[in-house]
Amino acid sequence: MFKSPEFLLLIPALALLGWFWRGLRLYSPLRALILLVAVIALADPVINKQQNSLDLYVLLDRSDSTEDLIDKGLPEWQRLLESSKPSRRDNLHFINYGAEVVEAGADGSSFTGSRKLTRTGLALSSIAAQADENKPSRVLLFTDGYSTEPITEAALLLKKRGIPLDYRLIREEVENDYRLARLNLPERVQVGEPFLISITVRGKNDATFPLTLSRNGQVLSDGTVSLKNGSATVEFTDRISSSGAYEYQAEIMPEGDKYSGNNKASRYIEITGGPRLLLVTRYQDDPIAKALSALDFSVLTVSDLTKLKPGMLTGMRAVILNNVLANEIPADFMKSLNFFVREQGGGLLMAGGKHSFGSGGYFHSPIDELLPVSMELKNEHRKLSVALAIVMDRSGSMAVNVDSRNTKMDLANAGAANAIELLGPMDQVTVFAVDSEPTAVVRLTTIGNKQDSIGARVRKVRSAGGGIFVYTGLKAAWEELRKSDSGTRHIILFSDANDSEEPGSYKELIAEIVKDGGTVSVIGLGTPTDQDSAFLEDIAKLGGGRIYFSDRPMDIPTIFSQETVTIARSAFLDSPVGTQATGRWAEISPKPFQWSPQVDGYNLSYARPDATVSLVSKDEYNAPLVAHARRGLGRTAAVSFPLGGDFSQTVREWPGYGDFLQTMARFLMGQEIPPGVALRQQLDGTRLTLDLLYDTDEWTQKLAIAPPKVRLQDDTGNTPFDLPWRRISPGHFSLSRDLDEGSVVRGAVQIGEYAIPFGPLSVGSSVEWAFDKDRLGELRTTSRQTGGRELLDLSKAWERPPFIAETNLRLPFSIALLLLLVGEALVTRTGWHLPEFALPKRVPKVKTPKPAKAPKPAKPKFAAPVQKPKDDVTTSESPPDSERRSRFQRAKDRK
Repeated sequence: MFKSPEFLLLIPALALLGWFWRGLRLYSPLRALILLVAVIALADPVINKQQNSLDLYVLLDRSDSTEDLIDKGLPEWQRLLESSKPSRRDNLHFINYGAEVVEAGADGSSFTGSRKLTRTGLALSSIAAQADENKPSRVLLFTDGYSTEPITEAALLLKKRGIPLDYRLIREEVENDYRLARLNLPERVQVGEPFLISITVRGKNDATFPLTLSRNGQVLSDGTVSLKNGSATVEFTDRISSSGAYEYQAEIMPEGDKYSGNNKASRYIEITGGPRLLLVTRYQDDPIAKALSALDFSVLTVSDLTKLKPGMLTGMRAVILNNVLANEIPADFMKSLNFFVREQGGGLLMAGGKHSFGSGGYFHSPIDELLPVSMELKNEHRKLSVALAIVMDRSGSMAVNVDSRNTKMDLANAGAANAIELLGPMDQVTVFAVDSEPTAVVRLTTIGNKQDSIGARVRKVRSAGGGIFVYTGLKAAWEELRKSDSGTRHIILFSDANDSEEPGSYKELIAEIVKDGGTVSVIGLGTPTDQDSAFLEDIAKLGGGRIYFSDRPMDIPTIFSQETVTIARSAFLDSPVGTQATGRWAEISPKPFQWSPQVDGYNLSYARPDATVSLVSKDEYNAPLVAHARRGLGRTAAVSFPLGGDFSQTVREWPGYGDFLQTMARFLMGQEIPPGVALRQQLDGTRLTLDLLYDTDEWTQKLAIAPPKVRLQDDTGNTPFDLPWRRISPGHFSLSRDLDEGSVVRGAVQIGEYAIPFGPLSVGSSVEWAFDKDRLGELRTTSRQTGGRELLDLSKAWERPPFIAETNLRLPFSIALLLLLVGEALVTRTGWHLPEFALPKRVPKVKTPKPAKAPKPAKPKFAAPVQKPKDDVTTSESPPDSERRSRFQRAKDRK
């Protein structure tokens, strides 16, 4: 059989070539053979034959739910499989998998990968990719059968490759194990629409135990559930009056339960409504909310900043931050704003006040680059000098590595160095490293032009072990700061929220600091729930400063920068100032606008190069008062004067106050998504599936020019990443993505200048222990589809599936061609000749002259008498001499 039989047409072509051009000597046996072999090699010859060997891939489920069952049974399974191997040509491969896939032994004597998921689909797809295409293969799966992801796609790959899937269930039934098998609720409903919540609980035995259902941490139902025949389903109804994303959590609490890991489940639901704005404010009766509500805007006002969640951004079109401190906004919500604006097309506005912009600690925050203004104050615009003391924890916990290059101490040093770089030449600084006693790294000194040398000394601090004695460090820092006559004297305490010791008489010390004009802020490495967090919070509260918590050491340098700018390089000017329009408001609204002639105060900032400024101050700074910019698919704005609270009376009495807020809100909310496109989402275990459906008449040409993009971001605030689409059919794009256990993701489908946001989607933290029976059914179906079976007798694992392998002969023919060419060259070199085929010679034809015709005798007038021949004379005459010579010559030529 030939893969490229068209090359065989060269054979008659070469025969004709040799016939007409005899000088090529193609009729030579060796040359004719060379040409024949070359043509066959070009035609790519193959032969099909049955393979008599097998690659057996043994997949071992190493997830948490299988516990040590694999380790117990593996020695016996390995012995049985090795002893039943038919021949030495057969190969046995052991592969471990959980959340990852690793060849057995490659990561040591035991599996060291993540066990929190059962990625059976990933493992099967890996086998389908690495199996030899020219050799039969088979998969034997040892598992409890409860995959945390669908395996249908992997089944199609195995079936296409002709690889049967056998399986052996190893899960032991446990008498006293009860699990919350499923929490069902709709993906999305309208505002005020009632919906059903269904909870399925399963167990080996019948029992009654508590069941709790909560929404966003608030308990909705606290009752019991009773199992009959090992199963029970409880249903609830709920109705939510405001849009957003809400997390429902269900938990069972059976006594003596074997596995507590499968007793919880959580799911998000999206409540959709009309366009809405989220107003984050500390004012109980915020005038912005009043004005926008009167103009028929749907506004969600949040005054308790601790309740801010990334899920609140779902269904929102814009967010307004009205004079709130950066450190009071939860870190996860702050980080989610960047994705909300750039990728989901949302809007963001920051209004001025003493707790906003640089004064509120937003410099170097996650939303700093989103705003159209820069908050760093130039040295020539500063009025007062600052004396800053930095107290750094150098206890033993600071020696822990964060990554391959940095320890916690390295990052704390970088943060202190950042703070020093942000100080001006007239500012002063002192730095102490503290464990059981303070060590002066930098005594109180004026910065001048020594920022680099001071920063280099700070970066050399190393952990010395033990814990941090907080009182001792604060006392040493204040004794140094008391030597300064600066108008602002401030202490930044950096400490581990789980290892802050020796409170001492810290309250008396801080009272003395505050009385003498000093302030104290705290950066806690950890969370507000850590054992020493309350102590650190009390220090910041008593010291009149701010408290920051972060359990991500990589955030420490940024927090140092935020705090330094807040006390040293920010400014809120609290004197009335006139305003001047720039004529650029028309880019937001074509309607002419009459601005307030003055404002009572504003935050000093500087317009970024890409910002559009509509209003500026009439003072020496000519500072931007109203500015806006595009960020990704979204829009941001900065209103540097207060819109509520102190220093806002003139603006609130301004007749155009409501029109200004209305126009700005509509600008931030952007354009509505045009009709003809829809997004469908589904989360199955850990597998996220998105389907983009669109009207082909309306969108085909647009999507051909700019294909749709999908971007995801997890709840850690990491860099968003893109996902590839698959075009299933006209009007339908689809994709699938496996998510991490316990993760919460948000995303957006970007179509040109529009965005369709979705999420948050929660995988849940107990997916590995769900033991969904549908997964067992899926495994059995997949096995049958691939030609496999449930294998109880391991000696039958080596059954070879029908497999005809295709062997390519191009290489042997190419080697033969090379040898023939060498032989032909040798013959030519030595002059030795092989016998040649004798081709018939072409003999020139000899024209035989035609005998001349004798002239016909004239008829006599009178007939002559006929004479009879004599008896001794023959009747036939001999041929003439010319004819005899011609026959002789032809006979001679034939010889």
